[in-house]
Amino acid sequence: MSPPARDDLDAELMRQLAEGEDLALNRLMDAWSPPLISYLTRHAGSHATACDLAQETFVRVHRHRFEYRAAQKFSTWLFTIATNLARNHARWRSRHPEALTEPHALHEMPLASTTATPAEQAAVNERLAAVQKAVGELPQDLREVLILSVWHGMTHAEIARVQSTSEKAVELRLYRARKLLREMLGTALSA
Repeated sequence: MSPPARDDLDAELMRQLAEGEDLALNRLMDAWSPPLISYLTRHAGSHATACDLAQETFVRVHRHRFEYRAAQKFSTWLFTIATNLARNHARWRSRHPEALTEPHALHEMPLASTTATPAEQAAVNERLAAVQKAVGELPQDLREVLILSVWHGMTHAEIARVQSTSEKAVELRLYRARKLLREMLGTALSA
């Protein structure tokens, strides 16, 4: 579905939701859960946490359905809610540390290729793990910008609205995130 058509459909579904048609939320969840969970997994570092945060995001969408304005892009509004929830969760986690029970990013590891040798696949897996670890170690504001830009294809203007900042700040954060990643990864990706 083309972006303008998706935007129009999302606005229509939010209108229906505001008018009491709760099934419209199901259609929004069907369309937006996968990219939202993907974003939150990269943000929180845990698929289980991402699923919980995504559910809470849609609870907030329903709760604040009357506040949504069709003039704003639904995806930006949705990702702003999700980002705020992820930030709150990160603050809570920093005050309440616990041992992780979920293997780190195991669900994101690629399946073994039938054409790659075990050594080649191991090298790919090592590089992937190094990138995931480095992205997870970026400062929160840089990590958010990088994830929204690279993995979710948001424009600088959309990211600026999600982060409540300027486009220039987004551009600078993206530059810093990439520079830090290059420094952190060093030779890990050149192998």
